[in-house]
Amino acid sequence: MSIITLTSDFGNLDYRVAAVKGKILSLNPEVNIIDITHEIQAFNLIQTSYIVRNAYKYFPKGSIHILSVDSFHHKSRKNIIYKADGSYFLAADNGLLSLIFFDIKPEAIYELTLNNRFDDVINFTSTDIFVPAAVHLANGGLPEVIGRKIHSAKQLMFPRAVYNESEGMIIGEVTYIDNFGNIISNINKDFFENISKGYNSFTIKFRNLSLSRIFSSHTEVVSDWDRETEFHGQSAAIFNDSQLLELTIYKGSRKNGAKSLFGLNVGENIYIEFS
Repeated sequence: MSIITLTSDFGNLDYRVAAVKGKILSLNPEVNIIDITHEIQAFNLIQTSYIVRNAYKYFPKGSIHILSVDSFHHKSRKNIIYKADGSYFLAADNGLLSLIFFDIKPEAIYELTLNNRFDDVINFTSTDIFVPAAVHLANGGLPEVIGRKIHSAKQLMFPRAVYNESEGMIIGEVTYIDNFGNIISNINKDFFENISKGYNSFTIKFRNLSLSRIFSSHTEVVSDWDRETEFHGQSAAIFNDSQLLELTIYKGSRKNGAKSLFGLNVGENIYIEFS
């Protein structure tokens, strides 16, 4: 059975998510529809890229992913298909796919030519363009039938952590805050380990706080502390499943997690000073 996933900034209050699912089922009632999330902040491409990049890898190869974020129709903007890492990704040509695949070269890129005549009226990109294209692919159709192969799409630069050698410091920033209030940075484990080889110790600094140890996982944090209840609310730094530096509060939430207690927001800097 073919799989079509949905990611959007539509929220779950309005009719739009239901409309997309209804249109898919009206074209092919056998398709398996999976929601990734519809709670993306409006037009937030960085947040979308983090979620989709970490979710799509768990789906079977050949899955079709509709990314309806910053996707409302503009006559001057293309809608595209990325064939990448064995699956299809449909989105507006707004740079989102370049953020998701900043380190993976797509196998092919297509400009969608469905509803591309001068007399076609596009009321809702997701139902009028993305859904027919996704169902065509789910039915085994070739992307060349519904799109024109192009060489490139809009590129956006994913924020990267940098190393200031004269200061002996990595400078990163907050790129995502999850549902538990955990603060995820753009400081990659491999990058950190390569830099740290030349030093004996380090200190993670943010706002007026600091940490001097990085755990390898949430599990290691728990096992390192003898009595779990005693450490409820304890702060820690870890490398998460995506191998990114994360600031966390043990058993924290949106209300009392790292976001609330540290006061950091997306875009703020996190520093690692070496000595």
